[in-house]
Amino acid sequence: MEQIDKTKELETRDIRQLLWIYALPAVISQVIASLYNIADRIFIGQGVGPLAIAGLAITMPIMNLIHAFGALVGVGSSARMSIVLGKKDVNWAEKILGNSTIFTFVLGAFFLSFNYIFMDDILMLFGATDDTISYAREYLYIVLPGMFFTTLTFNLTGLIRASGYPMKSMFILAGGAILNVILDPIFIFVFKWGIAGAAWATTISMATTGIISVLHFVNPRSFIRFKSHCWAVKGYIIRNITMIGLSPFLMNLTAAGVVALLNAQLLRYGGDFAVGAYGIVNTFGMLMVMLILGVCQGMQPIAGYNYGAGHPDRLKAVYKLTMKVCVFIGLVGSVLGCLIPRYMVRAFTDDPSLIEIAIPAMCYIMVMFPLIGFTIVNSNFFQSIDKPWIAIVTSLSRQLIFLLPMCYLMPYVYEYFGGEGLSGIWASCTVSDVMGAALAAIFLYSQRKVFREAQQV
Repeated sequence: MEQIDKTKELETRDIRQLLWIYALPAVISQVIASLYNIADRIFIGQGVGPLAIAGLAITMPIMNLIHAFGALVGVGSSARMSIVLGKKDVNWAEKILGNSTIFTFVLGAFFLSFNYIFMDDILMLFGATDDTISYAREYLYIVLPGMFFTTLTFNLTGLIRASGYPMKSMFILAGGAILNVILDPIFIFVFKWGIAGAAWATTISMATTGIISVLHFVNPRSFIRFKSHCWAVKGYIIRNITMIGLSPFLMNLTAAGVVALLNAQLLRYGGDFAVGAYGIVNTFGMLMVMLILGVCQGMQPIAGYNYGAGHPDRLKAVYKLTMKVCVFIGLVGSVLGCLIPRYMVRAFTDDPSLIEIAIPAMCYIMVMFPLIGFTIVNSNFFQSIDKPWIAIVTSLSRQLIFLLPMCYLMPYVYEYFGGEGLSGIWASCTVSDVMGAALAAIFLYSQRKVFREAQQV
């Protein structure tokens, strides 16, 4: 009964030690996993050119959509498994494993089919031009099957971590990312495959992590594993997974739509290079977000388990510690992005025109990153304690409620006062960060009772 002993420590061990044990592997996993995107952009930028970076940036909304489906199942199933393990219900945990895997396959089949059928229309919708669509199309045709394995891996590694194996979850993700970094230069520079080489490197790496993740739950030594009863589809389990996972799903879905509209605005005010600049800055910003999400993933099984077990003091302790760490990470991102933006940008391109556009974008987008850390922690915390609607509104506020209207309003404001419309688009990101954090603070205050009262779910 090794697994019961592993989860028991979630309600007995020191919170600082627990967050370290669970967050460190998750942080390392997130950082290394982010190397998929970072490696592709660096090697493509240095080995293919600035238009290829712009073409790759066009695919980002589609990648966000894929991550949205992965988050829908992965976050929902891992958060729910933590809660039911807190209630000592292993049978329910195994049903979550089986139902979430079936759910992943169904959503993956639908999404892949849809994107292959309407690929050109989708790329044009997201801002592709005659100069960039060929790069985007070539990349997507190869990488889409690999993205299915990404959603499978996202789900299963989350369940591996929630069931007491944070280090193993880290090693699976780390191995795939390292493989991608190794294959990228070989396929791009040695085999001369260009952007297709980056796609093949990513697809092979993602398939590898997906297969290894499945093997963990096939292993008879795993306490939570695939059993015959777990394959019976249960509507209430799918519903519970969906409700908790709806917040990150809608956040990623909204991000895809907002990026499409943002790309259209960038094309209007700055052309293809402005789109490429945003792709560079967004990649750096996502690295910092991955660090924050890693800490939040470490918090999730601790918070979910103790919420299910009815320990509000431990719930409060892990929330406060997570908040301190994530706001500090956001501060580090702000310092790097605002004080040495040129060095950050030059890692992705040596094109002078692209660099000059990306530097002010870096400063505008990164200056309020500590507030992004605050907002993300609150959204993930409410997911962990089964309050999906608060998590949904918190996660959607920055992009849908604030960024979307601001990216249309702020260019006019800047031009009215004699500035550049492109600077107004960058500034819209800053304004939305502040407003999103303010709304998250309001929700946190309204739910303060969860830190005082034992909650039985």
